[in-house]
Amino acid sequence: MSGVPAPFEAAEALVGVGPGPTPTERRERLRSLLSDGTLVLPGATDALGLRLIESAGFDAAYATGAGLANAQYGVPDIGLISLGEVSDHVDRMASATTLPLVVDADTGFGGPVMAMRTARRLERSGAAALQLEDQEMPKRCGHFDEHALIPCEHMQAKLVAVRQALEDPATVVIARTDARSVHDIDEAIRRGHAYVEAGADVIFVEAPRTVEELERVGRELSGVPLVVNVVEGGKTPQLGLEEYRDLGFGVVLFANFLMRAVIRAGAEALGHLRATGETASYSDRIATWHERQSLFNLPEFSAAEAHFDVPGERS
Repeated sequence: MSGVPAPFEAAEALVGVGPGPTPTERRERLRSLLSDGTLVLPGATDALGLRLIESAGFDAAYATGAGLANAQYGVPDIGLISLGEVSDHVDRMASATTLPLVVDADTGFGGPVMAMRTARRLERSGAAALQLEDQEMPKRCGHFDEHALIPCEHMQAKLVAVRQALEDPATVVIARTDARSVHDIDEAIRRGHAYVEAGADVIFVEAPRTVEELERVGRELSGVPLVVNVVEGGKTPQLGLEEYRDLGFGVVLFANFLMRAVIRAGAEALGHLRATGETASYSDRIATWHERQSLFNLPEFSAAEAHFDVPGERS
């Protein structure tokens, strides 16, 4: 029919409107990145953060649980957020990016059967990878003090259950242990081996305290991708990317660097507004109008609106 517009060729540029990569394609992309070398993984608290990460040229992103608690609910990372809240958040985030999204699933929100439900729900929300940890509920940030762990065998059962629950074999399972904080580095490494046996694709030993401990983790858990969590001011030594690579870490996670940078920048901007009552003199330190609209694909959405605009439809 002459009144029906032709397909909009630029639809794939509209995240959330165009097809984009499928969930399986994102998961396979993440697996490829894990096997290729060192993956720098920035964390995001929302869709804005994801757009910034993607625009900066990173290959994948991390949906930070601590950032979700802090930025979306204004509470600390002490296990206060529910599965439903995380799932809804992941659905929004995955719809706003073409990148593979690694999701912090905390403890899986319960035992093995609940972890199965968690895995299925987050996978359906668009997660490319799920990270589960071996803390008791309620969990605490890995760089806090006073953690409590479930037995190693319980975490193994949880990982086996999660692997069986997943609908897509390409979904990546990351097992995190906080045993270094509760016991010692020996127990953390022992648990790392046990979690690989239970089906984990990637091992995340949280909070090694020294370069020597990092070296031991990299050497004794070689053969599986390893995560190092870089927390500015935290317990793990801050090194350069090549140093982490040489120590055996394939994933360098900066879970909340972006959020903390935004906190400082926002506080400074609001301090200026409170002190001066104006923003004109601060305009060179904020995103321009064009930068903001481009980040959210306004030109592509406007072109789509114009393409499908039917003459006489609007009053």
